[in-house]
Amino acid sequence: MSGVLEAQVTGRVLRLALNRPEKRNALNEELSRALLEALEAADTDAGVGAILLTGNGGAFCAGMDLREALYGEIAVRMAPLHERLFTVIGRMRKPVVAAIRGAAIAGGTGLAANAHIVVASDDAQFGLTEIRIGLWPVLIFPACALAMGERRTTELALTGRLFGAAEAKEFGLVTEIVEDPLARATELAERLAAWSPEAMREGMAYISRIRGMSWDAAGAAGLAVRGRMMAGADFAEGVTAFLEKRRAVWPSLGVTGRQR
Repeated sequence: MSGVLEAQVTGRVLRLALNRPEKRNALNEELSRALLEALEAADTDAGVGAILLTGNGGAFCAGMDLREALYGEIAVRMAPLHERLFTVIGRMRKPVVAAIRGAAIAGGTGLAANAHIVVASDDAQFGLTEIRIGLWPVLIFPACALAMGERRTTELALTGRLFGAAEAKEFGLVTEIVEDPLARATELAERLAAWSPEAMREGMAYISRIRGMSWDAAGAAGLAVRGRMMAGADFAEGVTAFLEKRRAVWPSLGVTGRQR
């Protein structure tokens, strides 16, 4: 793994830490490529159940490395790279939990929007600031709109204003605000990684599949997914374990008894 990205597997959780603290973890080509490759590899790794994403130092991610953006050759290479990185939420079949302290600006906000759960500290700061340098947050806009809604995302893109953790939670970008986001995000990632891999894969694929579908089409897709999951070994094992546990608590009910 590249030195600009730290990767560590503990149990079934892969911890990825952006590691350019002296540059506030700005996304240069090397870091962008390393992060994308690590996410895509984790998504097909049977040993990984959840991904924890964070940043070393005082900032989560200050966005794109603008020094590299001035070089045409690098900018051309980074365009398709960033397109894949900032649309990864639509392809991931394993949950990504982000722990955010400090700045998560521009591309940093885009990374947050591509996580499924975002735990932030009270001092976290977000913003779609591209308009300030004559750009528009084109590549991160879909994920941000998915998280916060199109109207709010448009307002933030138009104004380029910064907003804190409390507003981000109100907008739907942040899930929780806690004193120690890394500890809480680690706890959540470990819990998610313990669930059925089959159910997680099917469920997350279902979310992406039904986006934009009509109610009828989404219902039909849901029936198919539900049927596959209920016929799977993980469901049978989970139900058996649940009923055995219930029988131990309420012996008089039996495994088929009705819970009151």
